[in-house]
Amino acid sequence: MPGLKQTIIRGGLESLYFTGAHIALRRLVAGVGAILTLHHVRPRRPGRFQPNHLLEVTPDFLARVVKDLRRSGIDIVSLDEMHRRLTESDFARRFVCLTFDDGYRDTLQWAYPILKAAGAPFAVYVPTSFPDRLGELWWLVLEAVIARNDWIGLVIDGRDRKFECRTPAEKNALFEELYWWLRARATEEELRGVVRNLAAVYHVDIAAFCKDLCMSWSELAQLAVDPLVTIGAHTVNHPILSKLSADAVRAEMDLSRSVIEAALAVRPEHLSYPYGDRSSAGAREFEIAAALGFKTAVTTRPGMLFAEHNHCLTALPRISLNGDFQRLRYVRVLLSGSATAMWNGFRRVEAA
Repeated sequence: MPGLKQTIIRGGLESLYFTGAHIALRRLVAGVGAILTLHHVRPRRPGRFQPNHLLEVTPDFLARVVKDLRRSGIDIVSLDEMHRRLTESDFARRFVCLTFDDGYRDTLQWAYPILKAAGAPFAVYVPTSFPDRLGELWWLVLEAVIARNDWIGLVIDGRDRKFECRTPAEKNALFEELYWWLRARATEEELRGVVRNLAAVYHVDIAAFCKDLCMSWSELAQLAVDPLVTIGAHTVNHPILSKLSADAVRAEMDLSRSVIEAALAVRPEHLSYPYGDRSSAGAREFEIAAALGFKTAVTTRPGMLFAEHNHCLTALPRISLNGDFQRLRYVRVLLSGSATAMWNGFRRVEAA
């Protein structure tokens, strides 16, 4: 199923590009700018089982995207400048913001040198439990459990289930099934509990992922002192906010901001919702972020920025630079607004 979905998306992007439809639609649907979402920037890894590959792009691809944006006359701006342009209706030039979720070490190692050399501002949204080495990157734990075993046992809906996962195809299918089954658990604690049990049974060190992959506070401090870099909040524990009480949501947002300020002497004014899709963050979360005084907050709902987003600054859409679609022509289609307009039924704003 994941392969079929990718094929359909790729076919849609190719059709929009090679028919020229993205150019024809651009005037109507491109909006005033866009926010790009990235996670990992690192060299391509070997292996056919990489279910989280969509979250990573290569350094070469990032460099080519930045160069193409410059060549296209699109401004690369900070989140503060984006906020100013939206609130002051300054749309003389189209703009793009570059944002990195989760604070992975490869942002410092691979992305930062590219963006520093280009003079391109960017933002890093930090879940504070990651540099505190207390975070649980459960989607990577799930990948590791499946990668290292030919059979996985799990209790699902009260029944003992056993899954064969010998081949890459079986492993990819199982990851997809279990990932979305976990996402559908009623509470965040239930989700985390299942993953902790899997890690214990199959000898996967949960804590190692933070230590190995995420920046420490000292590494984040190296970025924070650069005027090109905006440090944003991304909650404390990277939970699915929709599964928490309103008080817990408020605490996750507010405490993360305070922890970052204490560690880096920078008080975040911008927020990214973990996961960020419609099932993870909605009107309640948008209202809480606004009440806490965040200037902007971003989702992962696909879409361009329009002047109307001035009225819902804590419900901003983004465009994902997806590791499965590393072609400049795909980025050009996405930044034309044509693909996301069709995806959204030509609705400009989704803030509910």
